Amino acid sequence: MRPTQAAPRPIDPGVRIGHVHLRTADIDRVRDFYVGVLGFDVVAEARDVPGWGTTGDILFISAGGYHHHLGFNTWKSKDGGPQPDGVTGLHHVALNYPTRAGLADAVRRLQEAGWPLRQLSDHGTHEAVYLSDPDGNDLELAWDRPVADWPTDADGHVAMGFGDLDLEDLLREPPPAA
Repeated sequence: MRPTQAAPRPIDPGVRIGHVHLRTADIDRVRDFYVGVLGFDVVAEARDVPGWGTTGDILFISAGGYHHHLGFNTWKSKDGGPQPDGVTGLHHVALNYPTRAGLADAVRRLQEAGWPLRQLSDHGTHEAVYLSDPDGNDLELAWDRPVADWPTDADGHVAMGFGDLDLEDLLREPPPAA
């Protein structure tokens, strides 16, 4: 991994990803997963909404009252299949949990729903659980370690890794307080 390199004209360090908007084949199916399994709140949902020269369904969901963290629509994708491997585009969406207990809770929810986990990784800077949503969009559910605990190389640069996440240890985390 290359060492950190500042841009000649750096972006404001306060910039954050506000939301991700994804195409879906079926609003009800993604609603069942993101709301029913992962526990997001529905902010807005509508059927037969005009957009991009057609009509389709939309769903906006949030954690904690934001206008929406994830948006879904069927404008160009209703009843469509997942994007095939071997093409460019979105690799995955990372959902960062504020606590390790929150990540453990998400994994327990997925296990209770019988949802397959694809990969469990300890990147040193964060722990990550990879899976695919009902439309084949790849997700990374993650918890960031405190910056002071991130591994560094001899020059002091962040040294991310690709180790295995100890799932049993993660699941020993107590459920988050309600």
